[in-house]
Amino acid sequence: MAQGPSELEEVGFLEFRRKVRTAEVLSAAMERLLVQLRFNGKLSVLVHNGRVLKSGYEEGYFRTPGTP
Repeated sequence: MAQGPSELEEVGFLEFRRKVRTAEVLSAAMERLLVQLRFNGKLSVLVHNGRVLKSGYEEGYFRTPGTP
């Protein structure tokens, strides 16, 4: 049985919420790079109409443990 547009949207939105909740919003390659850099700052992504409009990060968060 085929799903209508509203059912497909609902399923898609539920998957979107699940990925946000479980922090699966970045690709595995990007996540590996963040770990490699020991990045622990703020990463922002602005999405409009399903496309990334702007992204950025807070500088000064590339600190090694124990540095002031």
